[in-house]
Amino acid sequence: MTTAAAPATRTRVLADIIARPSSRARAFAIDAGLVLAGVAVVALLAKVSFFIGPIPITGQTLGVILVGAALGSARGAAAMTTYMFVGLLGLPVFAGPVAGPAYLLAPSFGFILGFIPAAFVAGWFAERAWDRKPLLAFTGFVIASVIPFVIGIPYMAFILSTVMGQDISPAGVLDAGLWPFIVPGLIKAGFAALLIPGAWALVRRIDAAKKR
Repeated sequence: MTTAAAPATRTRVLADIIARPSSRARAFAIDAGLVLAGVAVVALLAKVSFFIGPIPITGQTLGVILVGAALGSARGAAAMTTYMFVGLLGLPVFAGPVAGPAYLLAPSFGFILGFIPAAFVAGWFAERAWDRKPLLAFTGFVIASVIPFVIGIPYMAFILSTVMGQDISPAGVLDAGLWPFIVPGLIKAGFAALLIPGAWALVRRIDAAKKR
């Protein structure tokens, strides 16, 4: 007789350190505030950008990883969904000055779509305590960082060829949307893998000091 394996247990993420009020309304308000804070973080890091072609190198992916890991899967995905809609409504939260509904036709919009599952995956790993140790955190964050490219590169190719009428090749697409981003992506994942476990180390130190 066999038994099914027990599902992985969700552990608290950094945002769960905030005291949870008993009132549903207050809990919702806290979650909403955390989501908006996540939007602000990614919006600020989006302005750290270097345009090297149709897709800029930005700090957005770092922000997505940090927000997903700090808020958890559900709130992280909600923050990135909110970020996308806020930009489509016209607020300048994306890289560069362009925003509004027309951004749907930008070659980089597919990467924005990919931020939603990327934040969810970063949060999913954090909920399983992968964010406590740098090596595990780096592994999880690299996996999360890949997701925007899985969505963004085909979207970019479609916009460049269909909307902009450019004659593109698979090699050209990869040159524009993948190869220049590998090393910066690894650096951003590595930085996040130091920052988030470092934050947890600080939390443990504070908790230990309170018990003295």
